[in-house]
Amino acid sequence: MTLSVGDKIPDVTLKTNGADGPEDISTGELFAGKRVVLFAVPGAFTPGCSNTHMPGFVIKADDIYAKGVDTIACMAVNDAFVMNAWQKDQNAQQITMLADGNAEFTKALGLELDASGGGMGTRSKRFALIADDGVVEYLGVDAKGVQESSAETVLEKL
Repeated sequence: MTLSVGDKIPDVTLKTNGADGPEDISTGELFAGKRVVLFAVPGAFTPGCSNTHMPGFVIKADDIYAKGVDTIACMAVNDAFVMNAWQKDQNAQQITMLADGNAEFTKALGLELDASGGGMGTRSKRFALIADDGVVEYLGVDAKGVQESSAETVLEKL
């Protein structure tokens, strides 16, 4: 079942980058008591994600935070080392990078994408959500392009 507005974010352990390398982070901890914008991409370093999706959030980060958001997070079905390298490449230090290497969180959200035809296995659909204390207020999923999940759309929804 796909996540919907009004649903509670499932508690799943992901990886993020700490001072000494990859660290566990639970989504329960990440979302608890905070207003969070989470956007997900099919893959770090892929053209649409690197040229359009991530740059929008980098450019608009201050505007998003000014709307009362505590955390902006980016998630992909990649490992923490790839997410760390992509964060540096995109100058995205103000964004928390989340690695869902086994697609466990993506599947728990019901937002997995079968990209095996392109040799990429299970990935995340491109989406963005706004959650307050772990409850989804907005969910925009893109079938194609970056309209429902763009930084501009998220700003309009805040």
